Amino acid sequence: MNKIALEQSGEGCTHSDIPLPEIKQRMINDTSATRLAEVFKALGDPTRIKLIGALLHQELCVHDLSVLLEMGQSAVSHQLRYLRNLRMVKRRKSGKTVFYSLDDSHIEQIFLQTLQHLEHG
Repeated sequence: MNKIALEQSGEGCTHSDIPLPEIKQRMINDTSATRLAEVFKALGDPTRIKLIGALLHQELCVHDLSVLLEMGQSAVSHQLRYLRNLRMVKRRKSGKTVFYSLDDSHIEQIFLQTLQHLEHG
């Protein structure tokens, strides 16, 4: 039975003490939900997770990241561009070398808290 049919039939929960309109008002809006889903989608890729894990320690250039991840520089650059478009990493140019680092401490917190969650059980 679909949601509308359930509402019309009166089936479902019988309690009335839950303030659904208030909860609905506090829920995340569609734009924010989409942006949040994009961040979690980015974190759903093991290569991007490894890149973030490496950048937790210090800023690194594409060459260093490709050595650490045992991947080609082109593939690493592609993943870094994806993360940069989501403002998860930032870049700094020094001569011909481009260094990458985490964009801000929020990315580090998300990463470390998720690791703690996994270790918790």
